[in-house]
Amino acid sequence: MSTRFKMAEVNAPAYQAGIAMEKALQNSFLSPIQKELIKIRASQINGCAFCLDMHTKDALKYGETPQRIFLLNVWKDARELYTEEEQVMLVIAEEVTLISQSGLSEETYAKATQFFTETQIADIIMAAVTINMWNRIAMATHMPVAG
Repeated sequence: MSTRFKMAEVNAPAYQAGIAMEKALQNSFLSPIQKELIKIRASQINGCAFCLDMHTKDALKYGETPQRIFLLNVWKDARELYTEEEQVMLVIAEEVTLISQSGLSEETYAKATQFFTETQIADIIMAAVTINMWNRIAMATHMPVAG
């Protein structure tokens, strides 16, 4: 599969808007590892090799353990490895990624309010929205996995 084109060059203003979304998340309450867990989980669901390669490497760089990365795809069967807050973040990431199935459920939102403020929930949602955007760009343009 060959790369089709570089979105950053062909539609620089739109690509820069995506970069701005990413920069806005730098000021969120989410830790670098939490952001990477959201990015990895959404990328697993979407099947984005480019993003999985990038974000698993980044997670390791930030100090995430290989075991938690390896088991993230089946985190519900390995709950003991993830905090309750992380579990809620992962459910939000999954429901936002699979938005057409049922949206962000009332159950998940209610659980999230037990741990997070509205602003923090908004940050989690935006982290999921942003990686879903990048997944779609990478997959639509056939961005190659780094060597």
